[in-house]
Amino acid sequence: MATAKTATPDMTQMMKDMMSAFPVDTSSMESSFKTAATLNEKLSHVAIEAAEKSAELQTKWMKDVLAKMGDMTKAKSEPADYAKAMTDFASAQAEVTAEHMAAYAEIAKKVQMDTVELMMAAGKDMSEDASAAMKKATADATTAAKKASTAAK
Repeated sequence: MATAKTATPDMTQMMKDMMSAFPVDTSSMESSFKTAATLNEKLSHVAIEAAEKSAELQTKWMKDVLAKMGDMTKAKSEPADYAKAMTDFASAQAEVTAEHMAAYAEIAKKVQMDTVELMMAAGKDMSEDASAAMKKATADATTAAKKASTAAK
């Protein structure tokens, strides 16, 4: 009884051969990745800077509140002085709150402006990358078509 030896096809080599028949230029993908990574870095910087400014503002605000609260809690000689101290505290807090909310609004406005500026620049960069990739693909396709027509003659 003879057994026939069957050869197992080398799938790895077949895949290599197939992929080499369809070369892919990854430079445009690399360029797009670099552009996206740069955009992410710049957006992260904007967010971190805004968080730092917000934290500083919050700390200052809290210190102001605690200082004014210390004044309010001091012992008074007359009962009416307690009511006046509370009224002064509430009035001062209303004023300080308006100032701090305006400062938060300025931080938010700066973040918005920086983000829009970055997105517009990134859009321009990505448009240029896409345009360059399309031009290269068109040139490669034209070259391949010319080679194919020359080989067919």
